[in-house]
Amino acid sequence: MKENLVKTKSFEFALEAIQLYKLLLSKNEFVLSKQFLRAATSIGANVEEADAGQSKRDFIAKISIASKEAREANYWLRLLKASGFTDFKFEELTRKSEELIRILTAIVKTAQSNSRN
Repeated sequence: MKENLVKTKSFEFALEAIQLYKLLLSKNEFVLSKQFLRAATSIGANVEEADAGQSKRDFIAKISIASKEAREANYWLRLLKASGFTDFKFEELTRKSEELIRILTAIVKTAQSNSRN
């Protein structure tokens, strides 16, 4: 069976998000870290749901939510970095979130275009 790139990338992103969450908890950061964790892990969950979508419309809706969650996770990463947490290399995780945003946005656009035809 062929590997699903967006499933793999979103799962790996979630694993890295969990590691960052644990680090932030050890620094007594509880609010932003939880917001980030929820958004970051929601990406893959919505991709999984989209894969089992009942219709093309359902697929597009779930992938759109995954895209929005990736944007939200990216926001929390930028905010955490700007607020002074220096014990983590935010650039790599931010790059991965931006890659997920690009992939998910392309999937939404393609699926919408295909559903119109």
